[in-house]
Parts: sequence; structure tokens; C-alpha cells
Amino acid sequence: MKLRELKDKTTDELQKLYKELCVKRQEFNFKVASKQMKNVRDMRKLKINTAQILTILKIRKEVK
Repeated sequence: MKLRELKDKTTDELQKLYKELCVKRQEFNFKVASKQMKNVRDMRKLKINTAQILTILKIRKEVK
């Protein structure tokens, strides 16, 4: 997801998306550990998106 799209979302939407990404990340970890998944680049994208969401949420919290 692009950074501009994330910034346009509300705080509640970002928190919901963050929880969904955490669940996906956990599922990816299990698949990689059991060698069901070969493409670990998707995991990298998930980590980047998660970090971007957390950064946006932190900035919004500091502004308030």
C-alpha cells in the first residue's frame, strides 16, 4: 500500500489494518518456518507496511 493511501485513512482504519497485517505476518512466519512458502519478499513488504502504519499513528498521537 502506498504511503499517500495510508495517510488518507482514519486512525481507526489504520489500527484495524495494523491488526490485520500482524495476523498476516504471523501466518507468513509459520509458512516460512514450515517451508511452505518460498517467496520471503512478501514478508519484507509486510514489515515495511507495518512500520509505515505505526509511524503514521505515532505522529498523529503526538500532534494531539
